Amino acid sequence: MDGNGRWAQARNLPRTEGHKQGANAIKTTVKEAINLDISYLTLFGFSVENWNRPEIEIRELMGLLRLYLKKNVNELENEGVCLRVIGNLSRLPQETVEMIQDAEIRTKYNKKLILTIALSYGSRQEIIMATKKIVNEVITGQNKLENINEDYFSQKLFTNDLPDPDLLIRTSGEQRLSNFLLWQLAYAELVFTKIQWPDFDSESFNNAIKEYRNRDRRYGIVSS
Repeated sequence: MDGNGRWAQARNLPRTEGHKQGANAIKTTVKEAINLDISYLTLFGFSVENWNRPEIEIRELMGLLRLYLKKNVNELENEGVCLRVIGNLSRLPQETVEMIQDAEIRTKYNKKLILTIALSYGSRQEIIMATKKIVNEVITGQNKLENINEDYFSQKLFTNDLPDPDLLIRTSGEQRLSNFLLWQLAYAELVFTKIQWPDFDSESFNNAIKEYRNRDRRYGIVSS
């Protein structure tokens, strides 16, 4: 979800205004995902690299996250959305973690849409974490090296109960993965748009879905 800051700067507004508009785009995207009967939606909200941003901006982002949860958890609950958060939450403020945990518990049994938000997330760090778990299991005799395969490795990731993504959409003209779901995106289709995230609306979402549906997904197999 890129372009919040640039969206604000282009309008001579503080960066926080871009993040506020970005939160509105999240609501729009979630609603459209429900309308399209999409079962899984994962949003990259805050990366491990984002901790290097100015402290005041980080505080404002965390404040916006708490505000989003406070204002929208009832709607998520009523709309049948299950909220999940993945990443290293130990670096988040305790108040934020408690609100996340409350939202996850309240929406735990919803099935209409599994909404996953990646916070303080980095895919390289996730892969290292999974590798360490497996190495420890082998060393301690809980498992054997010959039993380790792709499926087993996937079960050690934050996304162990989620299917791999079919489509990655990246906004604001950026054309890189930026340490996001590197393992899980192995066979995903990639759609890049110049639209900045605060302007990403239902039409933008549908256009990306349309482009995805026009792709020939072969998974290394020759088309018939």
